[in-house]
Amino acid sequence: MRTTPRASSPRRYLMCPPTHFTVTYSINPWMDPTKPVDLPLALAQWEDLRDRYRALGHRVELLVPDPALPDMVFAANGATVVDGRVLGAKFAHAERAAEAAAHLAWFRRNGWADDAVRVPEHVNEGEGDFAVTASWILAGRGFRSSPLSHDEAQEFFGRPVIGLELVDPRYYHLDTALCVLDDARDEVMYFPDAFSPGSRAVLARLFPDALIATEADAAALGLNAVSDGRNVLLPQAAVGLFAPLRERGFEPIGMDLGELLKGGGSVKCCTQELRP
Repeated sequence: MRTTPRASSPRRYLMCPPTHFTVTYSINPWMDPTKPVDLPLALAQWEDLRDRYRALGHRVELLVPDPALPDMVFAANGATVVDGRVLGAKFAHAERAAEAAAHLAWFRRNGWADDAVRVPEHVNEGEGDFAVTASWILAGRGFRSSPLSHDEAQEFFGRPVIGLELVDPRYYHLDTALCVLDDARDEVMYFPDAFSPGSRAVLARLFPDALIATEADAAALGLNAVSDGRNVLLPQAAVGLFAPLRERGFEPIGMDLGELLKGGGSVKCCTQELRP
């Protein structure tokens, strides 16, 4: 087990402030329109996450929020960027459909060439269901993204895509059940019960030394985390993950995004990585 500190690498992230965040519909088990959102608190929590990234030396780009799209704060869902190429999103629910165009417009305004940006044919919800390591793109399916999006991603990025079946509706996106801790070393943490038996077997074969989360930490959305290879920003309520992360040489940083959790997202959902 690794105990020496690890080195972080500078990252570039795309985020969207929760200026218009509210919960007026329910498209996942975490969303309850009867529970009011404290918008000033949601904004303060989001700003704390943004500022923490910057303090760690990362660059944060900002997407302008649209008042008609309250879930735009969950910027991870808008696209997947690998090797400087952008696969756009195609949302499963009509309530979020217009977010896809807003993300692609941002990329085109910010220097991405047309041949590096793809409008998808099949339903995928960006980094909600795509996780990138050095060797593979892990791809979730079962609640949102179509299995057909996996072949589309493989053809576009030219990287092997590993399909993983999600079976628990609480973990409706891959990024609620699995986190890449060290993308250069194919190191992850995940919650096995979120996956089908076959997918659990695949994960055990690919990642025999993975950090396995408990149900309590998964239920706190503790796997909806972001790692720069050393620092792991994760929900502060996932207390059972802190010691195992430190034992592996990571530095866990607890974040309070409780208001955004009312929409079914936490640290990773708010953070799209722009991989060069």
